[in-house]
Amino acid sequence: MWSYLSFLPIFLALWANAGVWIVFAVAVVNGSVNLTHGFPYISICGSYPPQSCIFSQVLNVGAAAAAWICIVRYYQLRDWGVRTWLNKLTLWSGLFCALGTSVVGNFQEKHQKPTHLVGAFLAFVVGNIYFWLQLLLSWRVKSLPQPGEPWIRPLRLGLCTLCSLLIVATLSTLGELLQAWIKHGHRLRQVEPNQALAGFVVACSWPLRSAAAACEWALAMLLFVLFGLFAVDFSGLDGCTLCLRPAPGPVPSPGPSPSPSPRHPRRCSEPASLAPVEEAGWSRPRDPQEEPWGLSSPRDCAAGPSCPAV
Repeated sequence: MWSYLSFLPIFLALWANAGVWIVFAVAVVNGSVNLTHGFPYISICGSYPPQSCIFSQVLNVGAAAAAWICIVRYYQLRDWGVRTWLNKLTLWSGLFCALGTSVVGNFQEKHQKPTHLVGAFLAFVVGNIYFWLQLLLSWRVKSLPQPGEPWIRPLRLGLCTLCSLLIVATLSTLGELLQAWIKHGHRLRQVEPNQALAGFVVACSWPLRSAAAACEWALAMLLFVLFGLFAVDFSGLDGCTLCLRPAPGPVPSPGPSPSPSPRHPRRCSEPASLAPVEEAGWSRPRDPQEEPWGLSSPRDCAAGPSCPAV
């Protein structure tokens, strides 16, 4: 049975993939990027209006959906018995990935390049670490359920490995570009500045930048696919419940209540301070040790009204 939680990862994968390619198409149509000069980075496509507005909206919605997925996944693993620090570390890495995605969308490279690069590091590198930690949890805890087909786990392993290789390829390509600039810098000073710059860009910069940009696009697509695969894990969830935890301290006493009905006399073993609360329709205070969030499966919710889906 597939609930709305199962469609959330699918929505994120489709939304993000379609959104960034729409930004690319708009940038090409209005001339913000020139494909004859090389394949552009995602950030370059989203640096100029009007596609910068679309770029920000796409990544902000995607970041919110990614954060929601990471939180639901954390509580799912907790309900399966994974209560180690590794589960919390995985949650925080996923939240930082979502934060970096939002930073990339809101701080365009053209205007805030240092901040944009920090967001890109969180989105790509920390995002890849998040999925490696998910794989580590699935292999470390042997008793974890494995929803879906048997090939899902090898597929995730292959995608995570490919993402790591693309990150290394992107950084290596940029490193080669920097080395080429250092190597030929003394020669470029001996000719006219305009000719030197044009010759260096044609010979070195454009091919390397295009290769790095292609790796970046492939990396982004694969990370979106990895988020989309959580739909398989969420297929066993019917919904989630949100509970409010009262602040520590004395429970406020209710107002004056009518005298107890003769048909429902107060039991002698029942505290007098709590009897009017129950008779007036109030529930007992929640145990502070209880978790404020819970996930419910279809079987659990069918057992009674204690698992309302929201």
